[in-house]
Amino acid sequence: MTSTPTSQQAPLVSARQFRDAMAELASPVTVVTVPDGRGGRRGCTASSVTSLSLDPPLLQVAVAHTSSCHQALVESEEFVIHVLADRHRWLADRFARQNIDRFAGSGFTTWPGTDLPWFPDATAAFRCLTRQAIPVGDHTLLVGALSAVRRGPSHDTPSDALLWYRRAFHTLT
Repeated sequence: MTSTPTSQQAPLVSARQFRDAMAELASPVTVVTVPDGRGGRRGCTASSVTSLSLDPPLLQVAVAHTSSCHQALVESEEFVIHVLADRHRWLADRFARQNIDRFAGSGFTTWPGTDLPWFPDATAAFRCLTRQAIPVGDHTLLVGALSAVRRGPSHDTPSDALLWYRRAFHTLT
């Protein structure tokens, strides 16, 4: 029988141990975008996007409570997850920075018929209807039901995939 730690017990591993071990897990690099409800746009780089269900099609993304787009994402009925290719390193870097206009000159438009920020050059873009926002630790898990999917330019090859591994960007090659 295993013991489950309670909130009063000390963590079994330190945050540093956890971060160091997780650096060995390669993750896809994405940018998550949302309208902010006041006519603006918000977005952040995320490497914590996972397929959750095939039937119905669901994705989940974990967003830090400290993220500048956290509130807008939690309050929005929809969001877009953009899968990035190697040629988008600059965009991943830009959306990871603070105190800049992340959208300026970046090629974003709006998803047709909506006010959702959309990057047409993404390898894939998933339009998600927010189904749940679940606070977990220092993040909120957003569960999105897919309402539309768009594939990017056909010239992408698997080696173009942008990955986050050992605290740096990589590709499959």
